[in-house]
Amino acid sequence: MDMIKKSSFFILFFFPLLVFCQSETIRGFVYEASSSEPIIFANVSIKNTNLGSVTDDNGYFIFPNISQGDYIIEVDFIGYQKKTIPIKVVSGIKLKVQKIYLTKTNLELDVVDLSTEKSENKNMVNSSVIKLTSKNLKKLPSLGGEVDLAQFIQVLPGVVFTGDQGGKLYIRGGAPIHNKVLFDGMTIYNPFHSIGFFSVFDSDIIKKTDVYTGGFPAKFGGRISSIMNIKTRDGNKKKFSGKLSANTFSSKLLLEGPFLGTSNENIETSAIFSLRSSYLDKTSKNFYSYIDDYGLPYSFTDTYGKMSIFSNNGSKFNIYGFNFIDNVDYDNITDLKWDSYGIGTNFVLVPGSAKMLIEGEVSYSNYKINEKSSFEDLTSQISGFNLNLDFSYFMTKESEIRYGLQVSGYSTSLDLKNQMNVYSQIDHSTDFAAYVDYNFSKSRFVINPGFRFQNYTSLGESSFEPRLSVKYNLTEKMRLKASGGSFSQNLISTNDDSDVVSLFTGFLSSTENVPTTFQGDDITSLLQTATHYVVGLEYDLLENLNLNIEGYYKKFNQLIGINRNKFFDDIPEFSNEEDYLKKDFMIERGNAMGIDFLLKYNTKKLSLWSVYSFGIVNREDEIQRYSPHYDRNHNVNLVLSYLIGKRNLWNLNLRWNYGSGFPFTQTRAYYENLNFSETSSTNFNTNNGNLGIIYSDLNGGRLPDYHRLDFSLTKKINLKNSTFMEISLGVTNLYNRNNIFYYDRVDAVRINQLPIMPNIGFSWSF
Repeated sequence: MDMIKKSSFFILFFFPLLVFCQSETIRGFVYEASSSEPIIFANVSIKNTNLGSVTDDNGYFIFPNISQGDYIIEVDFIGYQKKTIPIKVVSGIKLKVQKIYLTKTNLELDVVDLSTEKSENKNMVNSSVIKLTSKNLKKLPSLGGEVDLAQFIQVLPGVVFTGDQGGKLYIRGGAPIHNKVLFDGMTIYNPFHSIGFFSVFDSDIIKKTDVYTGGFPAKFGGRISSIMNIKTRDGNKKKFSGKLSANTFSSKLLLEGPFLGTSNENIETSAIFSLRSSYLDKTSKNFYSYIDDYGLPYSFTDTYGKMSIFSNNGSKFNIYGFNFIDNVDYDNITDLKWDSYGIGTNFVLVPGSAKMLIEGEVSYSNYKINEKSSFEDLTSQISGFNLNLDFSYFMTKESEIRYGLQVSGYSTSLDLKNQMNVYSQIDHSTDFAAYVDYNFSKSRFVINPGFRFQNYTSLGESSFEPRLSVKYNLTEKMRLKASGGSFSQNLISTNDDSDVVSLFTGFLSSTENVPTTFQGDDITSLLQTATHYVVGLEYDLLENLNLNIEGYYKKFNQLIGINRNKFFDDIPEFSNEEDYLKKDFMIERGNAMGIDFLLKYNTKKLSLWSVYSFGIVNREDEIQRYSPHYDRNHNVNLVLSYLIGKRNLWNLNLRWNYGSGFPFTQTRAYYENLNFSETSSTNFNTNNGNLGIIYSDLNGGRLPDYHRLDFSLTKKINLKNSTFMEISLGVTNLYNRNNIFYYDRVDAVRINQLPIMPNIGFSWSF
């Protein structure tokens, strides 16, 4: 039996490599000449044929099944000189992998290559996904000249952000625990710092970010709402370079270059290192003393390093590591610290003459968070490994198949201590997954069926998850699309979704401390599950104007979270009480539905990004049906970027955000809560009790609307030898809107989010 299993595995994953390796194939990579950095989304075509392609994340392109003859490869990318390469195809003679280097033109155009985008729109479904590059990030208002991924994520369709301090991201109805963040294949458990302006990722190391807000392909699993897939760039292979910056929030050092001397034809090397540190807790006492006499108690340090080795056929090997640290110290209130570190390797392998690309990752990461206050001590830790092996096989010019194996194992620990009790739990989990994604384009149709098998070993459960995405090119300018699928996860959060402000996030890999029934039905699984349905329309209104409309429905079949309805201890004394009143965790169901509009306009100087999202989120437990605290029905984001002057040395960026009010639980009345458990000698006529609160229906009210305008102006100063400086002036919350954060019921005080905050900064790139 073991021999049969091994043989089946071999056939499934390597049969295409053996059978089809005899065909003639034109393959290659496109690089930037000055740094040897891969160029993604470059147009590659064979002259006088209908064959065309767009380079992928590795700068890779392929034309399988090419008959013998003489051909000319044309490579084109905006801002670079067009290049042509003659190719002679002879039957039976293997072609070497082409390495094509593009040189920048004298005039760089900071504009989206519309022909590239149109080509991808016709040949890829791209349902519920936004693809971001470093150029996209630069179109947002910066904080002291430094743009950040956290700011751009907030302006995406279907994304809701709950606050500047301790705020979290909610994507199309899913809670933060339902979103997976991948960093070069490694899972990041907390991608955002406690001060909501910053992610843990230095924007200057990011090559590409794909944000799937729903209906994501079978390659991704283990979460039921969304995927954020971040890939970093390689360091400069040609020369030593870097960047030094400082502003009122933080400072940064970036260094990169070859680490084994000058590169040659057979091997190239590069290294990149980034160090970013915040000192807002210190500078805010001077710059923003009007906010709080004690300043803003946030500080963080982010460190990242990567080394890369490249072979002459385009294969490469990377080793990387990171350490992210976050601190929040509210004097005499709470002290929170979290520390995340990891190390990993990934590789890209171009095997022989096969029409295949092989990618893999092996990584280990650890995340620990601790929060202390006068009445409680909270600690949570999650650590583990990921192992991924992915195969991309290019069958014909119309079709390709991607498949792979994924193995992960992690341990979670949770310790909660307060004046009443101590809670501690340790869990271990090992997950195994296999997936197949097939992409086929013919005539006007693009079809992307997929299937994922997910096995949760620790629970003894498996999940079979079909996925499907379809696009129909109705005309040259109009495209219809749809996607859907099933999704599952076992990781749960110790946060109560009713908490508006929560800096602490704890993790558990699973729990059996849940009710045995839900609304009369037996609970047969300990997994959280969801089903997604998405339909959309893409329409090129003008040459530079594109409209994308998507409607979605997410059905959360089963959710597991902290039991806010717990009233009894789970002990024999209360054995007759219902489970949902005494278990630590609760079962819920729910749904999220809505429609997103994204309008993009791009010219040489002007870029406009406008988003309107309408959404409704519902949850249901054994007692009530309610709207979670992040159910923002209306959300608008307008982003404008304009290059000023003949040489485009000035850059003006504006962002305006409007959001309707969040749900909140209203206060019905206050009362004196007397403790009758004390001895009979207590005189209740003279002793004072504690403040008691009678609440109205859960999240039955709505907070006031939110709106804010951010602004930045950057001046670029060119120096000698391709070095330059940038000076930036920015203002967050330009017209000083008093946006409510939450209401302190005990002190009867309204707490607002951050007021107007000017900032200034400079950077030197060399």
